[in-house]
Amino acid sequence: MSVLHTLVWFLVAIGILVVVHEFGHYLAARLAGVKVLRFSVGFGKPLLSWRVGPDQTEWTLSPLPLGGYVKMLDEREGEVPAAEAHRSFNRATVWRRIGIVAAGPLANFLLAIVFYWALFMHGLPAMKPLIGEPPLNTPAAAAGLAAGDEIRRVNGIDTPTFQDVRLNLLRAGVAGEPLQIELVDGRSVQLAPPAMRDENLEQDTLRPLGIVRYDPVIEPVIGSLAADGAALRAGFKPGDRLLAVDGKAVADWQGWVKLIRAHPAKPLRIEFERQGQPAVITITPDAVSEAGQQVGKIGAGPQIDEAVFAGLMTEVSYGPLEALWQGTAKTWEMSVFTLEMMGRMVLGQVSWKNLSGPLTIADYAGQSAALGWISFVGFLALVSVSLGVLNLLPVPLLDGGHLMYYVAEVLTGRPVSERTMEIGGRIGMTLLLLLMSFALFNDLQRLLGG
Repeated sequence: MSVLHTLVWFLVAIGILVVVHEFGHYLAARLAGVKVLRFSVGFGKPLLSWRVGPDQTEWTLSPLPLGGYVKMLDEREGEVPAAEAHRSFNRATVWRRIGIVAAGPLANFLLAIVFYWALFMHGLPAMKPLIGEPPLNTPAAAAGLAAGDEIRRVNGIDTPTFQDVRLNLLRAGVAGEPLQIELVDGRSVQLAPPAMRDENLEQDTLRPLGIVRYDPVIEPVIGSLAADGAALRAGFKPGDRLLAVDGKAVADWQGWVKLIRAHPAKPLRIEFERQGQPAVITITPDAVSEAGQQVGKIGAGPQIDEAVFAGLMTEVSYGPLEALWQGTAKTWEMSVFTLEMMGRMVLGQVSWKNLSGPLTIADYAGQSAALGWISFVGFLALVSVSLGVLNLLPVPLLDGGHLMYYVAEVLTGRPVSERTMEIGGRIGMTLLLLLMSFALFNDLQRLLGG
């Protein structure tokens, strides 16, 4: 996937989310009778600008895409003509100011609901909640779970897809809750929550439990070759059936993947069959850094029997009203989980290594777009929820910080002093810079670590 592809889809994603967020502020301000001077997508000196409407609001596109803003008429920021003073933001009632500020995050939540509603209406293709053979000496193996078991519920919550299983196990694992797993065949088992090394929450929740996704046996036949891969350089062709390495037979594609990964930069003598004729090639897997470790890769993909995988797929879809309810429930569920994760980071119960920044978001934007519109819309919904939650945090400079000031004004009957807001602004700027530094550091670690 090219850098240009990633950049374009990142800008598309950020553009959609920022426009919706700021349009929430803009629309609420207009409804409250407050004059809007500028609607900016991005920060910095405008690249493009035009004026629209009776108030000649300036709409601008600026070069720094990580956000945007709506500038309203405000007597604290400059001289205001007497005839328009009543339309100043600072003269609006405290409840109207609360509505204007809250409208941005609310717009992000509404966008997520609309996206999830559309996805549930269309139908979401996903893997069935089938599990593979649990590794020995894991809680899943001790509980008698076996390959092909289908999970119906986790802690009373329905899990129509394997992704739902993963999410609910992750939530329960982070909270340290016991895990009650109900199967389609009527069995019910309870697993103890694993002790997590929280640098990688998903792996450290599922792996110690022994819950793995069911994968059918894949024949060891090469279906595709990467243009710059070791397999193509060595002379392999699509259709070649892999048989053995250094005289030891390997039965399936999964076995070959494990073997290749375990031998980075080490020559392997591979016996294979091409059009019914035996042959031998010596290949040296490329050494690739992945999660801080060197693994071997040869740039080959398997020949897939589509009929086998079709039986492992399901589609989650609902009628219009049920889809709206499910979309709202999904947005609420992800909002609560995001807030819970943020709280556990602050308390030191979850590692800050799980925090992602703009580089990771850009990477996910590109990857999800490459998988199709369903994946990309799902990505947008998730990030929109995160953006809404983040902006409601009681941190000065964020929407939540302004709401904190206005709530204090409601309780005390007088506005927060300019000095207090000035100090709060400095504290908020420091916190946001620290947050961005952590996020960028994590992004760079992920990129450098493969």
